[in-house]
Amino acid sequence: MKPRHKRFALVAGGVAALCIAAALILNAFNSNLVFFYSPTQVAAHEAPAGRSFRIGGMVESGSLQRQPDGVTVRFVVTDTAKSIPVLYEGILPDLFKEGKGVVAEGKLEGDGVFRASQVLAKHDENYMPPEAASAVEKAQKAEQESQRTLVLDKSAARGAENKP
Repeated sequence: MKPRHKRFALVAGGVAALCIAAALILNAFNSNLVFFYSPTQVAAHEAPAGRSFRIGGMVESGSLQRQPDGVTVRFVVTDTAKSIPVLYEGILPDLFKEGKGVVAEGKLEGDGVFRASQVLAKHDENYMPPEAASAVEKAQKAEQESQRTLVLDKSAARGAENKP
């Protein structure tokens, strides 16, 4: 083999090794990637089925139920428009409370219950993950718009009844 061919073979082998390494890194990154979804998106079936993701919002007041085993907890996460029941087995963070922000990571079961493997509570009175804050804001705007539309529809129906 000529030196020129040896150099070409080494360069080609190096490029192939870099491509394989990049493919392995991207595959590992993709398998560990966890997306965030709001309860409205989960209810609309936008969340991946059978794959781990994060759900965030507020813990609905009055929804926290501790099971007799002392480890299992049920609660409901809401974004004020939709609510998703969550089941978690483990110790909750100290800052976890009803009416406060929460992000839970886990999988959605076939019965519509989100089985959390990890629960994260907010760190201070003003913090909420940007995705959760945005999701809550969008849900509130959609709820206000639907209420406004409902009021307009009722007033239009009353107006039609009063015409001779």
